[in-house]
Order: sequence, then structure tokens, then C-alpha cells
Amino acid sequence: MRKTISIMLEGDPEIEVVDTARDGLEACDKVAELRPDVVTLDIEMPRMDGLTALRKIMASTPVPVLMVSSLTREGAAATMEALQAGALDFVPKDSSGAMLAINQIREELVSKVKAVARSKHVLARHQTLAPPSRPRNRLRLSNHRVMLIGTSTGGPFALQQVVPRLPEDFPLPVLIVQHMPPHFTRSLAERLNSISPLDVREAAEGDHVRAGEVLIAPGGRHMTFERRGEDIIVHTPSVPETLHRPSVDVMFDSACQVIGGRPLGVVMTGMGRDGREGSRTIKERGGTVIAQDEQSSVVFGMPRAVIEAGLADAVASLDAIAPLCVEGVLNRQALPA
Repeated sequence: MRKTISIMLEGDPEIEVVDTARDGLEACDKVAELRPDVVTLDIEMPRMDGLTALRKIMASTPVPVLMVSSLTREGAAATMEALQAGALDFVPKDSSGAMLAINQIREELVSKVKAVARSKHVLARHQTLAPPSRPRNRLRLSNHRVMLIGTSTGGPFALQQVVPRLPEDFPLPVLIVQHMPPHFTRSLAERLNSISPLDVREAAEGDHVRAGEVLIAPGGRHMTFERRGEDIIVHTPSVPETLHRPSVDVMFDSACQVIGGRPLGVVMTGMGRDGREGSRTIKERGGTVIAQDEQSSVVFGMPRAVIEAGLADAVASLDAIAPLCVEGVLNRQALPA
């Protein structure tokens, strides 16, 4: 694995691999000595595992860390712990240790290494942002029918600063797309559910969309909707019609068409521009779009695309997004430019 990852990274002229480490202890020593711009870190290692090494690195020599994670239920749970402990993102490998779909993984690995290398300015926020608190004020969002959130790189951390801050009496369904493979979205939902007053779960085929509940699109599948009488039903097709599965654009568009009303959209940290066209649909329906600002984003790609297209009603820091929703000022006249 060390050799494979090194070859992939060194194939890009903008990346230099300065060293490799055989285990967590060696990794901690070499990070302190070499001060690299990015570290890739496996979870399963001898002598000192990746989670322990990650916590030591973040405590003594904070540096952007990209986890190399097994595509298993156990690997997903450990990755959630790593993201909570300060890792910025992950790339997948199968349980045998071989990289999956080499060309695709190489592109993902290289692009994510470059992206997190530019994210040093958010490391302090990962360590110092206050734990989520439950707002006490009630909401006045009668003009909106659904809250839609799209995010990618850096999203698990961002979601843990937004979803738990939505109060128990939140009057809207909350529908989320986080770019992740299977298993990982379930672990993310379980993590968010454990710290949130709202019921959070991974969406499944046939689920009902209900006010005050949070559904996260399952990894590897889109999340779309169908109206049956008064009920809104979830569909989770796996057709490879987009670059990302799940796709923010697909979910935003389907929610606008089926649920209707004035949607509230939030586009947070992530690479690329998934969510831009969906945000355009939200605006065409008379809805509201909030984009995370550059300073608090791990990767300012998706929010930037929304902002540059002129689709954002507000540009908000990560710790301001939930209060902005809770305060009930989400209309185009009340939101800041």
C-alpha cells in the first residue's frame, strides 16, 4: 500500500512524497521531523494504530491528514472516528488492502491531497470550534417546506456543526447528500443521530419524508422522491447517470419538483460544483440558498460554484449556518448580501 500510494502521488508533478512510515509510531516521529504539507494515514497499522497516531499528530504537530480507509462496516465506523479526531477526508481501499478501480482512485487521491494541502487554515477550527448547543428559540420558517443540504470533502465535520444545532421542534424535513461510498453514510448517520435532538438515519427505499426528521442519502445511490397522495416517498436508485452518487444536484432537483414549495438549500464544503445547478432550481422555485464561506470550508469548491453563479442568498461561516436557520430570517429580504 505504501508503494502503491507513493507511485500514484509521485505521478503528479505538483506532489513530492518526502517519506513513508511503517507504523503509527514512526509516522508521528517523521511528521514532527519533516513537517509535510499532507499526511496519508491508514487505520490498521502495527505498534500504533492510525487513530492513536492521528490524535497524537493533531495534538503535537497539526497537519492536514487524509485517511486510507477500508470499504467495510468496521472501516467506516473507524473513519468517522478519524474525521471527528481531525482528519479532513479519506480515500477508500478494499478489505484486502488493494486499491479499488486504480485509475479512479488515483484521480481521487491526487485531487484530495492537493485540496487538503490548501486547508491548513481550518485546522485550528477543527480543534477549537465549540461543541454544538441546542438552540432554545422556536423557528418561523412557515414559508419553507424542506431543508436540503449538500456537501463533500470536509462534510462530516461540517454536518456535526449544523445538524445537532437544529432543535427538536424543527418544523421541516432535512434531506442531506454527503459524497461517500456505501457503509460510510450509515456510520455518519449513526454518529449524527447520537448527538442530535432530531432523528437522523440513512435513507432507504420507501422511507417517508417527515417534518423534523433527517435523512442522509445512502452511499453509492441517489436520493429522489415520489408523491403518493399526501405522502412523500424516498427512492434510492443506483443508476450511474452522474459523476457523484449520491448527487446533490439530483436530490435538490427531485425535492424541488416533488415536495414543492419554497425549498431551503445549504451548500457546504466540497470539491467540484455539485449543487450549483440544483441551487439554480431552488432559486427558480422561489427558495433560499445558503453557501458556506471560504474561511470555514475545508475545500471551497461547491460553495464557490454556487456563489460565483449568483445563486447564494447568504454566505455564512460554518458556525453561523444553523443559527441562521434557527433564527428564522431565511428570506431574500432579511438575509445579508
